[in-house]
Amino acid sequence: MKAKPKQLPSPCFLIEENLLRKNLELIQQVEQRAGVTVILALKGFANWSVFPIVSEYLSGCSASSLNEARLAKEEFGGHVHTYAPAYTDAEFGALLTLSDRISFNSLSQWQKFSTRSAKAGVSSGLRVNPGVNEVETALYNPAFPQSRLGIPREELDTLPEGIEGLHVHALCENDAESSERLIAAVEDKFGHLLDGLQWVNFGGGHLMTRKGYDIDLLVNALSGFHQRHPYLDVVLEPGGAVAWQTGALVSTVLDLVKRGGMDIAILDTSATAHMPDVLEMPYRPDMRNAGLPGSKPHTYMLGGLTCLAGDVIGKYAFDKPLKVGDQLIFEDMIHYTMVKTTMFNGVQHPALAVQYADGHVEVKRQFGYEDYRSRLG
Repeated sequence: MKAKPKQLPSPCFLIEENLLRKNLELIQQVEQRAGVTVILALKGFANWSVFPIVSEYLSGCSASSLNEARLAKEEFGGHVHTYAPAYTDAEFGALLTLSDRISFNSLSQWQKFSTRSAKAGVSSGLRVNPGVNEVETALYNPAFPQSRLGIPREELDTLPEGIEGLHVHALCENDAESSERLIAAVEDKFGHLLDGLQWVNFGGGHLMTRKGYDIDLLVNALSGFHQRHPYLDVVLEPGGAVAWQTGALVSTVLDLVKRGGMDIAILDTSATAHMPDVLEMPYRPDMRNAGLPGSKPHTYMLGGLTCLAGDVIGKYAFDKPLKVGDQLIFEDMIHYTMVKTTMFNGVQHPALAVQYADGHVEVKRQFGYEDYRSRLG
């Protein structure tokens, strides 16, 4: 990171172009070698201010909501592939005008919207659950038996008329071996449907830009599938792999206290407000020039700025004592962390309304696309 502390507000997400381009160049090589199409998953990275860079390498986006689909069409261009666990009547028409392909999470959703989708000329697909368990953290495993995401094999003996694709998402920051097993599972469980399709979307979670990832294995697995099914357009939609290790969250020490024998630094950032995975997963972000507790002379518990007692980022060790005003840099905070500080997945915030004593209701504010967009670029 070349930016100097005084050049940046705090807290601040800082994206580094050189690192972003390095990832995109590798992803583009995979795309070309394997004969597949790679698009950007906005649920993982949606900072539209750098879309002009990303669009030099990728041809489109995947969206999970009307807000994401609008952002993709208006700020990125190219193909838009849309999937959500359910669609509303009010938004579905607009989604059809923005989408080139749209995937349905259940047969009931397909039956509800199939006529409208066909009339709009949008290519329709079904999301399926391949039943593989490649994700250790339950919160991020979309393929467990009770998952609401995707249609299991036992419900899909034949393709409904009008379905042209299958959408599969079962990975989260996985290696190439997981991608290989996912492809094999799709052929094993849904191979009887492939001859009647035009495309297959293998979703995201293929963390091909992580150091040590076996690119050749991924390329061979995708190429083999493509050779066995040459009539299918094969799509991947990583979000994390695009923005992996491309920037940091810059924060500042506001106060230092000692409680129960523990040195505590209070920062101007927050696990609750800015890094929810720290509490949800749980997850310990790496910090520049810091180590695990006890690995360096001075260990501190880092706390957030909110009033939540549990807004604790973790314990970190430093070579020197911290001072108020010190800049602390959390590494690799651009994928997912950034989008989770806004309307994640582009999902609408609830409206604000008041019911008065006489019974009448006033809607004070409703949130929309501009609220989503303005937080991201």
